[in-house]
Amino acid sequence: MESYQLKDLSITLEKHGSREFSKVSYPIRYGCFSEIKTADDVFEFNLNGEIKHLQGLGHHWPHPTEWLKRTAGNDWIYYSAGDYKGVFELFGEYYFPCLPYPSNSIMGENPFDDAPIQSGFRSWKSLQKRIKGLLSQGLPPRLKRFLASVAQNDEHILIARARALHQIIGGQVTVLPPDSIQVDYELVPVMVADGCLYNGGFCEVKSGRRFAPRSKQNITEQIKDLKTFFGRDLRNYNNSVFLGEHDALRVGRELLEFTTERVYETFEFERSYMKGASLFLFGSAHSLLHSEDALFDFLNHLPYTTYINVGLESADPATLAILKKPVPAEMVREAFAKMIDINRRYEKIEITANFVLSDDLPPNHFASLSELVSNRSDFIPIKGGIYLSPIMRSGNQTAANRRQLLKTFHQVKAQNPLPTFLYLIQRL
Repeated sequence: MESYQLKDLSITLEKHGSREFSKVSYPIRYGCFSEIKTADDVFEFNLNGEIKHLQGLGHHWPHPTEWLKRTAGNDWIYYSAGDYKGVFELFGEYYFPCLPYPSNSIMGENPFDDAPIQSGFRSWKSLQKRIKGLLSQGLPPRLKRFLASVAQNDEHILIARARALHQIIGGQVTVLPPDSIQVDYELVPVMVADGCLYNGGFCEVKSGRRFAPRSKQNITEQIKDLKTFFGRDLRNYNNSVFLGEHDALRVGRELLEFTTERVYETFEFERSYMKGASLFLFGSAHSLLHSEDALFDFLNHLPYTTYINVGLESADPATLAILKKPVPAEMVREAFAKMIDINRRYEKIEITANFVLSDDLPPNHFASLSELVSNRSDFIPIKGGIYLSPIMRSGNQTAANRRQLLKTFHQVKAQNPLPTFLYLIQRL
């Protein structure tokens, strides 16, 4: 770590943040990064010199414990503290990530038009212009290289970088597994399949494409290109991988084994700054029920903790029909039972399930969910859980409707012995 003072700019190269993701009620930074601090703002950059975090200082900023983060997909996210207790009850975290797109309209928060946030973005652009003027001065070589990369990575370059990421993997990741909130969605996406088995009529994040596994050649090229894309900053990401798209569990053991081995070797997990290793993927009722023990035995022996999120949506036949989910309720119940069984039997595998949350579904939707989880003695208290995915129809997103849906969520949560949280729809 090296520090420099250029007039009012305090610059620190390669600061060491936390090496483990934690659930804490105060600001925390993960990984290795560099920082530029002015009298009014703090700017933090990844190891490629790309802006990563932005936080205002002083009374003009909304709250001293809140900040902005930019993702590899070039989305800015505002981390709102809100009511710590209320946020934790809803999401299992102390911060609510406000997104610049309307995927979590149940919260109704949009801080991006607020004057302090807009001022922060302008300050970043002003900083880049100022840094360009400093590059002609006699600066230490490491400092000059860092400032040159910061000046180069303007908003146009960052947009192009996001496009390059999406080109490598074959398109934007429309939704990340909700379990990946445990690593603050900081992961490398590798697509092992396209499309979805069901393409339910209720879902707004699916591509509409039929399910099709990727070839080994395509996966190998992705992994190679992703290593190049992340560059020096890979050591901040390579401990967490998302295997997409919407039902990676269905590709089977052979392709999963091929992919995880290539990822671990190519990304060099042993050189990761972050501790531990996590693997995230989606599954379906079909893929979960049709997966044999040999697959789970394999996953359990990987150098990862594997998190599988399964979309069940409802155990009520009438609700499944309305959602256009071509799965019988009996299969949903069988998949839920297998989820509990896998969580109980395998130490390094955790499966969670999604159910929809809406006030205009048949009354038996929530009754069937309550029946599904009641009178069971085989839950593992620290493993598994349920995510409720809010459905708010267009034109029905009033403050009153949001409050009513949140009230319904709390009622369902109070009756559920499993950890229950809202599903945050975050893309990449």
